[in-house]
Amino acid sequence: MNILEKIRNGLTIFDGGMGTMLQAKGLKPGELPETWNLTHPDDVREVHAAYFRAGSQVVNANTFGANPFKYDGKDGRPPLDEIVRAGVKLALEARDEADREADEPGTHYAALDIGPLGKMLSPLGDLPFEEAVEAFAKVVRAGAAADADLVMIETMNDSYETKAAVLAAKENCSLPVFVSVVYDEGGKLMTGADVRAMTAMLEGLGADAIGMNCSLGPAQMLSLVPELSACCSLPVLVKPNAGLPRSEGGRTVYDVGAEEFSSLMREIVRAGAHIIGGCCGTTPAYIEAMVRAVKDVEPLPVTEKEISMVSSYTHAVTFGDRCILIGERINPTGKKKLKQALIAKDLEYIRSEGIGQADAGADILDVNAGLPDIDEPVMLTECVRALQEVTDLPLQIDTSDPAAMESALRICNGKAMINSVNGKEEVLDAVLPLAKKYGGLLVCLTLDEQGIPETAEGRLAIARRILERAQAEGIHKKDLIFDPLALTVSSDPKAAAVTLESIRLIREELGCLTSLGVSNVSFGLPSRPSITSAFFTLAMDRGLSGAIINPYDPQIMNAFYSYEVLAGRDEGCASYIGGVRPLQKSDGPAPAAQAVRDPGEEKKDLQEAIVRGMKERAAQLAASLLPETDPLTLIQEHLVPALDIVGKGFEEKRVYLPQLLMSAEAASAAFEEVKKALPQGDGSANPVILATVRGDIHDIGKNIVKVLLENYGYKVIDLGRDVPPEKIVQEALEKKVKLVGLSALMTTTVPAMEETIRQLHEAGVPCKVIVGGAVLTQEYADMIHADAYGKTAMDTVRYADKVFMDV
Repeated sequence: MNILEKIRNGLTIFDGGMGTMLQAKGLKPGELPETWNLTHPDDVREVHAAYFRAGSQVVNANTFGANPFKYDGKDGRPPLDEIVRAGVKLALEARDEADREADEPGTHYAALDIGPLGKMLSPLGDLPFEEAVEAFAKVVRAGAAADADLVMIETMNDSYETKAAVLAAKENCSLPVFVSVVYDEGGKLMTGADVRAMTAMLEGLGADAIGMNCSLGPAQMLSLVPELSACCSLPVLVKPNAGLPRSEGGRTVYDVGAEEFSSLMREIVRAGAHIIGGCCGTTPAYIEAMVRAVKDVEPLPVTEKEISMVSSYTHAVTFGDRCILIGERINPTGKKKLKQALIAKDLEYIRSEGIGQADAGADILDVNAGLPDIDEPVMLTECVRALQEVTDLPLQIDTSDPAAMESALRICNGKAMINSVNGKEEVLDAVLPLAKKYGGLLVCLTLDEQGIPETAEGRLAIARRILERAQAEGIHKKDLIFDPLALTVSSDPKAAAVTLESIRLIREELGCLTSLGVSNVSFGLPSRPSITSAFFTLAMDRGLSGAIINPYDPQIMNAFYSYEVLAGRDEGCASYIGGVRPLQKSDGPAPAAQAVRDPGEEKKDLQEAIVRGMKERAAQLAASLLPETDPLTLIQEHLVPALDIVGKGFEEKRVYLPQLLMSAEAASAAFEEVKKALPQGDGSANPVILATVRGDIHDIGKNIVKVLLENYGYKVIDLGRDVPPEKIVQEALEKKVKLVGLSALMTTTVPAMEETIRQLHEAGVPCKVIVGGAVLTQEYADMIHADAYGKTAMDTVRYADKVFMDV
């Protein structure tokens, strides 16, 4: 039976933990589990066979940590292809044996297991997006060549890396692709994406099943499953850990037993899961108990959820409840300053426009870089990157150039609006495949080779034809939004009435969303906001789903807030009271650098630039303040307080990791200017060692901590990844450090962390040790005799402050 048919017609059982089982068979602390595909093949095959005997229908090959950064054929490590081929071969052998013993052959499957690369993607880290895609592609090609049945991308904690992995899988094989990510108890990824944001992006990219694994136990995942099931049109996958980890006698054990686990998994199926299994700490005994517990539970049917969403790296914006506001200010039409910025590649201006529109109330940002004198594919892509550095609003990719459209869609961190397609055959042929591949809410203009119809019925006919073509390409109706085109009433008095009637017809006859660039209606007239806001109100009353507007225009925004009150959708008039503005036209805040400001205002601006993550602006302001401000005062009264603001927001989960790191980068840029005015020391003050422990190549968490510690004035000695305990001890003794930070992501490498702490104590190193990583808890940190547990990067900063204050 085809695996896709199976997952849509009943419950599918995955396996449990691989690392847990290999540790029981003798995997040493820090030893790479995937090497056992070559050195202990019988043990690996037996793990797969044990899971099949327990009732698993799908097993993951022992390839989770296999990637070209770890297996490059150097320093005695085998090449990637050899590791992957061997891992898939062992899973297939166990599959074939299970099929031979089954009542119904062909019902067991071997998945190529792909985990995170262990590096943070740019701009948060140093790994370019396309290099990440290619790294994943090498794994996919090897696994597909070895005849894996499907691709399982799991334990992903960053939406951008997840997108890179999915693109690599879809572009390099024809296998089904399942995707599972790591949520915290609040339903957020490490970089901020919530359940709806990930669902929107992954459905758009063409995943075949999506869900969650690792980090949480079954009780915590149970609370997230209903939300995922309610918004997801795909089979839902759930693979919890066996609760929380602790150390016993140098081994990692978990606090949820097989019977409790299986009872909770029964409830998880009832809540909406279609594919279930276990992650860290689970064994064949857990899977066997789970199979018994769910044997009489019928999973909920997989149904199409008619929810139209776009997303960013943190959240989704859902169309339907109210008119969604799309900021129009990053479009060079009629905007002299923006044209100059695009020609000069002034990305700081683009960032400031994005921030300003977000503050003004936009839900989505339109991004258009279409000028005849620039390389549009390059510039549009750079604009998308720049905006994603400083704002978490979803984007509308606005271009008529298919090459620019694809380049921008590819690196967009989320599910974008795509503006646009129309009824012309050549445009449909160029754009529909891009919308299908990358996902998005596709804006469909009601014009064709004959132009724009003069009647609403003519525009409806084009809309119907586009809808039929899009559905034939596999694009769902919920991912289309139709723009019946607002034409200026100064040249055609009936233009507005035809557009408004078109909105009604498209909504009622086709059941589709509509959007408009509302300001077009008033071209050529005086006091344009009066006409535009009145037209906007009429359009909303006809059911307009989205509007491209100037969010700086108080008359437009007041029309929106007023309509929401009158439509009964603003409880207590709270949004109206908070958003209504005096009627003074504004094209947005003038850049501070162009105005005469007193030093106090510039100091506020410096803090704001750091909080916003605007590197160039922060550096400029720091340089301008130095002639009149003591460098240390600038650091203590402006740089550090700005970082504290962001750090507090991060701890309270109002700010997410990308914003935290971009603020740190802005502070670094400002600090580089300040350092020029500081006396040059030997750089040895407050040294801190950071290292990812032996056997673990994942340095995301460590690198985040490094950036923040450096911004708070600490000298970081970064020993890198896969660091033996002996090296850490040696460096700690030589550098006389007072604090060592250890990081581990995987269950199989946490024992190496315990061993490192033991050796530090035995060597008598007079230092404190703080530990962190996805699989750690405070209890576990206490058990391995760490002095502190850093759940977040800011926890490490706070602890460092305490350590050096007490010294």
